[in-house]
Amino acid sequence: MRLTPEQARERLVAAPCLRLATVRPDGAPHLVPIVFAACGPDALVFAVDHKPKSTDRLQRLANIAANPRVSLLADEWSDDWAQLWWVRADGVAEETATADPRRGVALDALCARHPQYRVQPPAGPVVWIDVATWSGWSGAG
Repeated sequence: MRLTPEQARERLVAAPCLRLATVRPDGAPHLVPIVFAACGPDALVFAVDHKPKSTDRLQRLANIAANPRVSLLADEWSDDWAQLWWVRADGVAEETATADPRRGVALDALCARHPQYRVQPPAGPVVWIDVATWSGWSGAG
């Protein structure tokens, strides 16, 4: 059954992590897991944190700079298909500038949601996503 936008948002925001879909400049899809936080009713944020990476200038950031349209997905799998569900947020992403007040709001939300960030807040790029559409489906009637 189709979920209302409110139901989809509720499930997505409660998810422990999301899959972020962007498009490479050559048109190829790019999908990565992210940790995130909600900022208000229609914004999601993520940051490049201290977990080991080869660089903090990740492909997802280059993709967003070239095409800011993104999708975020959360889902639940079960052998009991009545328990299956998925939710998606579609929106426009933007890397925040150091002086952008949204950066502080995003970092506060990320630190509030993730205890690891309270110990070591992200120092890398922060991305703000304005969600335009919340959608989803559930196998439960």
